[in-house]
Amino acid sequence: MFGLAISSSSPAVAARCSYARAGVGAVASQNITDPTLGPLALDLMENGMNAVEAVAEVTRRGKFIEYRQVLVVDKTGQTAIHSGPNSLGIWTQAQGPDVASGGNLLANDGVPQAIVDGYLSASGHIGDRLIAAMRAGLAAGGEAGPVHSAGMKIVDTVSWPVADLRCDWSDECPIENIATAWDVYKPQLEAYVQRALDPREAPSYGVPGDQ
Repeated sequence: MFGLAISSSSPAVAARCSYARAGVGAVASQNITDPTLGPLALDLMENGMNAVEAVAEVTRRGKFIEYRQVLVVDKTGQTAIHSGPNSLGIWTQAQGPDVASGGNLLANDGVPQAIVDGYLSASGHIGDRLIAAMRAGLAAGGEAGPVHSAGMKIVDTVSWPVADLRCDWSDECPIENIATAWDVYKPQLEAYVQRALDPREAPSYGVPGDQ
């Protein structure tokens, strides 16, 4: 599986910044966001580039790349990050085995490393590890101001995301909203995939008229 978790003070961050493709990898295109860079990086990796090569090509092709942050994990777990010098506020990045983290407008420059550490120290489903990573980043200071939106996307063996949870605006903690949604969705994830592949073999829907 590949997954991506993201949060921001701006609305609907996951709608324009998070990209993942089964069998290919995951990409975050963020800071002053160019949403075309996520699909471009995934296309490049699907056509044979690794993470480092894809980020190099994205930085070559991208417009105003000095304003962009692009984080990539490829199908082997290799990671690469571009953070343009015009990224906003305090910005930095961190990498570990199978995980990349980066941010801007941060409370301090240790937040991305805390996210990486939170992911690597967690266990279980990738969704659990992504939630742990987001919580670790928030505990380390998170964004300089309050975050209002968050999202978590996971892909597996099918062509669509097996989980795509978003909180597009909240005055409460959007990361905890995503964590609550994950607690509800996780036990049902495989059933939703099975219903798409062959509803005859799917678990009961639990609705009136269900057989």
